[in-house]
Amino acid sequence: MDYAKSLSQRLAAPVSKCVSASASMTQQLLAGPAPTPRPYRVCNWDRSLRKGVMAPSLAELLRQAQSALALPAPIVLVLDEDGTAVETESFFRTLEDGTALMALSKGQTWSAPKTRGYQGGLSRKPPRRIDVACVTFDLYKTHPKDLGCLNVKATLYGTYSMSYDLRCHGARRLVKEALRWGLFTMQATGHVLLGTSCYMQQLLDATEEEQKEAEKSPLPLQNLLPCSLPALPYKKMSQ
Repeated sequence: MDYAKSLSQRLAAPVSKCVSASASMTQQLLAGPAPTPRPYRVCNWDRSLRKGVMAPSLAELLRQAQSALALPAPIVLVLDEDGTAVETESFFRTLEDGTALMALSKGQTWSAPKTRGYQGGLSRKPPRRIDVACVTFDLYKTHPKDLGCLNVKATLYGTYSMSYDLRCHGARRLVKEALRWGLFTMQATGHVLLGTSCYMQQLLDATEEEQKEAEKSPLPLQNLLPCSLPALPYKKMSQ
C-alpha cells in the first residue's frame, strides 16, 4: 500500500510540473511581450542634479528616479520644459525617448529656469531635413602597390543616386598609359603639321609658276605702239 502511494506521488510530480509550466507560458502569451525600457532624463526641483534612467513603465520610472536622485517618497514627475504632470500610464507612453523630467517630492513645486536660453528637454525632435544634393568621396586601395581608387557618389533629394569608380592599378601601368597617350598625341600633331606644310608648299609653288608664265609671255601689239603719234607738218600746196 505504501509502495503504491509513493509510486502515485512520483508519477504525479512530473505531471504537476508540466501543468504549471504550461500555465505560466499561457499567461505570458496572453499578457503579450514585455515593454522595452526607454531612456529618460530626470532632475531635482532646482536642477542641480541630473540623472539618466531607463524604465519601461511609469511605476518603474518613479522608482528609478527616486533611487537615482535620493528623494523621499512619494514623488511626482513633471515635464521639465513646462511643468506638465505625468500621472497616467497612457500619457507616459506618449513621451519620446530622452524626455527631460523633474522629480518633485512633498512641498516642492516646478519653476521655470532662470538661465536665459535654457532648453529643458529633448521631447521635441528637430524637423526632418531634406538633402537636395549629397556628394561623397571614398578613397581606398585594393592592393598595397596601387596608387589608390576613388569612388564618387552623388545623391539627389535622397532618392536618385549615381556613382563613378576611378581605379588606378599600379604606377607602372599608369605611366605606360600616359606615355601611350603622349605618343598618340605627338603622332597626330605631326600628321597635322605635315599635311599643313604640304598644302602651303603647293600654294607657294602655284603662285611662283603663275608669275614665271606671266614674265615669259610676249607683249601684245597695242602695248608696243605708242599711245599717240606726232602730227604731220602742214605744207601749203603750190598752184
